[in-house]
Amino acid sequence: MSKYLMVDVGAGTMDLLWYDSETGEHFKAVAPSPVRTLARQIRKSRGPLALAGVEMGGVVSSCIKERAQTDEVVMTESSAATLSHHLEKVRASGIRIVPEETMAGYLADPKYSSFTLGDIQPETIKTILTGLGLPWNPDAAVLCAQDHGMAPDGMSHIDFRHTLFENLLAPSPDFQPMLFRQDEIPRSFNRLTGMARSAGPLGAREIFVMDSGIAAIIGGLQDVQLKEKDPVIVLDIATSHTVVAAVSGGRPAGFVEYHTRDLTLQRLEELIVGLADGRVDHASIVAQGGHGAWVRKTVGFSNVQTILATGPKRKLLAASRLPILWGAPWGDNMMTGTVGLLEALRLRRQLAPIHYL
Repeated sequence: MSKYLMVDVGAGTMDLLWYDSETGEHFKAVAPSPVRTLARQIRKSRGPLALAGVEMGGVVSSCIKERAQTDEVVMTESSAATLSHHLEKVRASGIRIVPEETMAGYLADPKYSSFTLGDIQPETIKTILTGLGLPWNPDAAVLCAQDHGMAPDGMSHIDFRHTLFENLLAPSPDFQPMLFRQDEIPRSFNRLTGMARSAGPLGAREIFVMDSGIAAIIGGLQDVQLKEKDPVIVLDIATSHTVVAAVSGGRPAGFVEYHTRDLTLQRLEELIVGLADGRVDHASIVAQGGHGAWVRKTVGFSNVQTILATGPKRKLLAASRLPILWGAPWGDNMMTGTVGLLEALRLRRQLAPIHYL
């Protein structure tokens, strides 16, 4: 096995990295996220909607709810998870949920504008790969997006995500428990399960998935500016979410998550220092409007050797008083998540280290 396809689906972009371990060559592309393109297509369409597919993230859900106020909307249980994991809430929005086996009739009916929901749109990816002169049947496809998990009644998605991450990371010295082969994905990660299911037409021998926040941390750690630096702080300031991670000895010491729109420069600097000094915890971060936190070890801000910032919104730190380095894993800030996916797969396969200067 030598040909690997990594796909990072965010709120703004879909980032692709193709790597051939035999030749050492890599090729890449940054495209609009399916979250954006499907939302745009739904808004442009007219009349009743028929929506098949699986759970996906982003603004698609608000587009569907808006449409349901004026037109008939029909969804399957799998696609309805895009709006809520509680189907009664979906029905309360005026949306009709039909069995999977009957959806084909709605999709074929010209009365309906029909779409297949999913963070992975195989035909789009095939078109991109074909345009680059690359085959679209990799030995392994490694995919990531943010998955809040399917929270049980009485628990918020934020708290449930925290619990899932803590249970996976606390017993492990590294991030590897967060990489799942298709047959290993916990049922709670419904969005990641949907991604793996949607990726079938890509023809990959194996499919792996990972949460995008974890992939970004791993990817940031591959930046050459962090070589022989320890401990470090790695940030990924993405379109929708921001993650700030402390790493010591190559192992996760803790991280904080926030919605990017809720961050100011001052707040972000406070989070960086507070995480390193062990002055953050999940409950307080959520109470302040954040997305959660997990801390295993206090590294001490005075001990931090490097603060590396990645992500499409990292200009938020442009005027920072802190000594920020601008990250570019494999020479490209936008490839942070895909480089992290490749590194996670490399460790899983126990392949030789990949050195990129």
